[in-house]
Amino acid sequence: MKLSSFLLPLTCLASGATALSAAGWKGQSIYQVITDRFARTDGSTTAACNAANGVYCGGTWRGIINHLDYIQNMGFTAIWISPIVLNIAGNTADGSSYHGYWAQDIYSVNSNFGTAADLKALSAALHARGMYLMVDVVTNHMGYIGCGTCVDYSIYKPFNSVSNPTIISSYRFFIHPRLLTKHQQSYYHPFCLIDYNNATSVTNCWEGDNTVSLPDLRTENSNVQSTWNSWITQLVANYSIDGLRVDSAQQTGKAFFPSFQTAAGVYIVGEIFNGDPNYVCPYQNYMNGMLNYPAYYWITQAFQSTSGSISNLVNGINQMKSTCSDTTLLGSFLENHDVARFPSYTSDAALTKNAIAFTMLADGIPIIYQGQEQHFSGSSVPTNREALWLSSYSTSSTYYTFIASVNQIRNQAIYKDATYLSYKAYPIYSDSHVIAMRKGFTNYQIIGVFNNMGASGSTGHAGGGGVELCDGDDGWEWEFGGGDAGGAAEGVLSEGAVGGEWDLWVVGERREGRKGMDKES
Repeated sequence: MKLSSFLLPLTCLASGATALSAAGWKGQSIYQVITDRFARTDGSTTAACNAANGVYCGGTWRGIINHLDYIQNMGFTAIWISPIVLNIAGNTADGSSYHGYWAQDIYSVNSNFGTAADLKALSAALHARGMYLMVDVVTNHMGYIGCGTCVDYSIYKPFNSVSNPTIISSYRFFIHPRLLTKHQQSYYHPFCLIDYNNATSVTNCWEGDNTVSLPDLRTENSNVQSTWNSWITQLVANYSIDGLRVDSAQQTGKAFFPSFQTAAGVYIVGEIFNGDPNYVCPYQNYMNGMLNYPAYYWITQAFQSTSGSISNLVNGINQMKSTCSDTTLLGSFLENHDVARFPSYTSDAALTKNAIAFTMLADGIPIIYQGQEQHFSGSSVPTNREALWLSSYSTSSTYYTFIASVNQIRNQAIYKDATYLSYKAYPIYSDSHVIAMRKGFTNYQIIGVFNNMGASGSTGHAGGGGVELCDGDDGWEWEFGGGDAGGAAEGVLSEGAVGGEWDLWVVGERREGRKGMDKES
């Protein structure tokens, strides 16, 4: 398949990108970028960057602009970039603030990444391509180098004064230090490290540690809320931002988000770092979507070895659909900057491809983390935050071309039938090693057959047969239990695989009358 054949229609539809609704985000495919680790302004592919050191390596917004072809040619229509605001400076035993999650001044951009003009140029460059910009924001906390009980709150902008910064600046030396500190601290919860077994502690105590403490904002405070609301309205407008990823959303608290969502006026996906649907799904009553951590755990466990549990994956998919209000608005991912890269669990290419394809073709908005396409294998923070330029931005690597192909297939399904995005995928068959998923209504649908048999698995579709697609009297039918469907069936595009890789059929116009396949979910 030619790359442009499936990408051009979707690109044309998005040309001259304007404000994107939550529904509009369903049709996007997101490439996650850690700005400091993606590309340098000087274009170097040899500049040293030891991820284990956890320090700045020199990536910039201009660097991203210069490599947008690399991203777009994989079929991505949006990028999510790491936080943009000024962070605390200095190297510690926990590293430095290259990632962007240790804010000091939310009204200034992080000069390590460039200027405000550079960020605006990145936004404009994306929109000129019909692509979209998602920015990571942190509303839960600030950052401080030092212990939680010795924070100097005066370093922050805002959240550093009684009410009027001008008055405080002018009369600072006439205010008793204890009184000043008390008022500064009124924006923050008292120091205590989070106990994740205690719900109150999750929202009222602090992330981080005593090396780099993360002063926890009282997001329930009306002044804190209104400050964030005003800030996000201005940020979105100033940089023409199309969507937001909100860090530490569970620590921030649910009640914060309805007015913040309204003030932002764009799609929000929140980080709820928890694998329980009953814990994660209620947040969708307060924001558009969340990162689908429950599915992440099930997918990883199912495909990281040949003994992974397909049944847990099947049950999990069904539970998410019945618990969340709309799984098509969730962020679907296999890797990110906070979790181990999938190849750190297995070197088996077939397992990796199954896991990637399953994630990208599942309900929700697919998110690929920079470096997945180069098979990076960092097993934990910070080694999972490798510098992409050290790969020389290879566009011929196995996973670069593979991800591009999966994006092509998804984009084609969207272009053929926009209702594909609202259809909730469901398992039509499973056994101990195979799961077959259907997504899409009767006019156009994708049937994905995935397995965890690995590269040494039996030869044939679905790791040795188990699902067969045949041309029946009344339309397309499924038969279970053996045989090789091949790729010859009319109306079917087969991405058939050998030796434990994945199978895919895209069923088109001849779908009318398929027996037992008209179920909506």
